[in-house]
Amino acid sequence: MNTAEDQAMNVSVGPFSGQFSQLSRRLEDEAQGVWAVHDRACERFESGEDVYLLSVGDPDLPTPPRVVQAGIDALHKGRTHYAPGRGEPCLRQTIADIETRASGKPCDPDEVVVFPGATNAIYSVLATLVNPGEGVVVAEPMYIGYEGIFRALDIRKQSFDLDADGGFAFSLAAVEAAITPETRVVMVNTPGNPAGNVIAEADLRALADICRERGLWLICDEVYSMITFDAPHVSLRRAAASLDNVIIIDGLSKSHAMTGWRLGWSVTSRALADRLLDFTSSTIFGCCQFVQDAAAFALTNDEEYIQGVREEYRVRRDYVCERVAAIPGLQCQVPAAGMFVMIDVRAIAADGTVFAQRLLDAAGVSVLPGLGFGENCRGYVRVSLAQPINVLRPAFDRIAAFVAETEGKS
Repeated sequence: MNTAEDQAMNVSVGPFSGQFSQLSRRLEDEAQGVWAVHDRACERFESGEDVYLLSVGDPDLPTPPRVVQAGIDALHKGRTHYAPGRGEPCLRQTIADIETRASGKPCDPDEVVVFPGATNAIYSVLATLVNPGEGVVVAEPMYIGYEGIFRALDIRKQSFDLDADGGFAFSLAAVEAAITPETRVVMVNTPGNPAGNVIAEADLRALADICRERGLWLICDEVYSMITFDAPHVSLRRAAASLDNVIIIDGLSKSHAMTGWRLGWSVTSRALADRLLDFTSSTIFGCCQFVQDAAAFALTNDEEYIQGVREEYRVRRDYVCERVAAIPGLQCQVPAAGMFVMIDVRAIAADGTVFAQRLLDAAGVSVLPGLGFGENCRGYVRVSLAQPINVLRPAFDRIAAFVAETEGKS
């Protein structure tokens, strides 16, 4: 007969059912539907099916070999320890020098804070500036990743529309109409993802004045600043008359094909940089030394590489836009920057989600439904330029055949 102790140890209990936080519950449905087509396409691709993935913005171009070698050299030098909370001095000085030249305004290295990716930089900045329940004014279409940050921080999204039928043009009046007493931050993205739109210098200057007059922070996500086709990028930092409420977010993921290296940064006032240091010291506790060394090398040895990247994406952009123009029922506006093309499918499909689902099922081509970027893109799909022409060509052959068959049945 078991002793009382034996019986106690043999007691069967049900499964553990601990509670999850409210923050985690806010994220439960964040990605539902947005990536469904892409996820199905990836599953089919990984199982060996003949599928073309035009739905994700991970550059197919390799990280420059010299940058890779710089990272390896740093590893061999023992650069594998804790880094300063703001970031390595060499990298911050490099970024400050670039900002000084680009803006014509002095930038101190202590105004730069380094993060493991631009997304983390945005999260950290918003967590430092906005209380739960307060608002952020943001343009739609917007980068899909913003939505998860807003939900995680319990921030109210106060959106305004870019003019989808007018080249996704930016409107100061639309921004002002979206501002309420609960607004703490206005956030813009130029060059924009997904539309490749660029906000004019005069509009940036006027927007900075509006935000300062109203006591609002102004964040500008400039991660596509090096991939412009028609004219050089103009930073908010150059345009703004005053910089004390201005935050610049940038990184190397797209421009240098370093998505997996996870390296981004903010450029702010010294007071905000000090507050960000307090925040990051209790969250990320610094970024990898060897990655920062490679990033500093990349930023000081990249002129020829960036020219090549820009030209390659220009060729791909032009090819995709030409193919779209030749397919009855589809249309697009030529993006001024970035690595995506938004295709209007309203003439042949109920919405972009229906088009993307049917295109994958019938033709084995994956594109991203536009609804994930905002309601005003419900009738669009996004095509990534992160594939070479020899992939884009057969993919668009299939798209053309799919559209022709769809039109023939209608």
